[in-house]
Amino acid sequence: MPVFMFAGQGSQFAGMGRDLFDEFPEHLAHADEVLGYSVRDLCLDERRLTSTRFTQPALYVLNVLTYLHVQRTRGLEPTALLGHSLGEYCALHIAGAFDFRTGLALVARRGELMAAADGGAMAAVVGLDADAVHRALADWSGSGLWVAGYNTPDQVVLSGAHTQVHAAKDHFLAAGARTYVPLNVSGAFHSPLMAAAQADFERELARTDLHTPRVPVVSNSTGTVHTDERLRQHLGAQISGPVRWVQSVQLLADRGETCWIEIGPRKVLTPMVEKILAA
Repeated sequence: MPVFMFAGQGSQFAGMGRDLFDEFPEHLAHADEVLGYSVRDLCLDERRLTSTRFTQPALYVLNVLTYLHVQRTRGLEPTALLGHSLGEYCALHIAGAFDFRTGLALVARRGELMAAADGGAMAAVVGLDADAVHRALADWSGSGLWVAGYNTPDQVVLSGAHTQVHAAKDHFLAAGARTYVPLNVSGAFHSPLMAAAQADFERELARTDLHTPRVPVVSNSTGTVHTDERLRQHLGAQISGPVRWVQSVQLLADRGETCWIEIGPRKVLTPMVEKILAA
């Protein structure tokens, strides 16, 4: 049986979901009611899809519907679930931690808070392992720069103040990076600059009923399986802490998982998993 993994921001594109919405009209109606606008129209709007506020709920809905379609047509049940950043909420919904509407409301609020914390930037450092990136960070003369994600053994994402992220390019290339790629985002996600957004979101989590996942779900924050008593804590910490994708995949591989199915508008996680497993 497979591991299902759910993509996050960066996998969206205008026109996504057009072949799914008519298949799941009840889910679409619930989504429109929760959000107060049409998800179908949103997924055709390239401009709005570039905004974190709209990208996150759009991807949550699209990912859940894609999973339901795969389950309906192939009859596969997951042995474990995980998702990259926003994708973790899709995994937790499928595992029964919250219903579709509750998850969408959480994601919509998360997107609003993260979009409001603008002014930062992110970049992918390719060609250096995590230890080398941390050494280069320790040697960096500036400030306001942190690791935001461990995507593959040789791809680490940085996050921080806009000026610092862009000024650090030559420093990391000199340290041996093959490329240094600024990401098309509006904020310093998964960094301490999201602390205010995290605090507001934790208040939202405190008001939300969460349930023990029926299927193991791996936490981005820890790279370990979520536990019921720390679920809220880990979801709050995810906003300002790094995505431990390498550790998450390695955990499931060490448990003997060999079949990985990506759920999302396009394949972005599968190449990462292949690199992690090859290493």
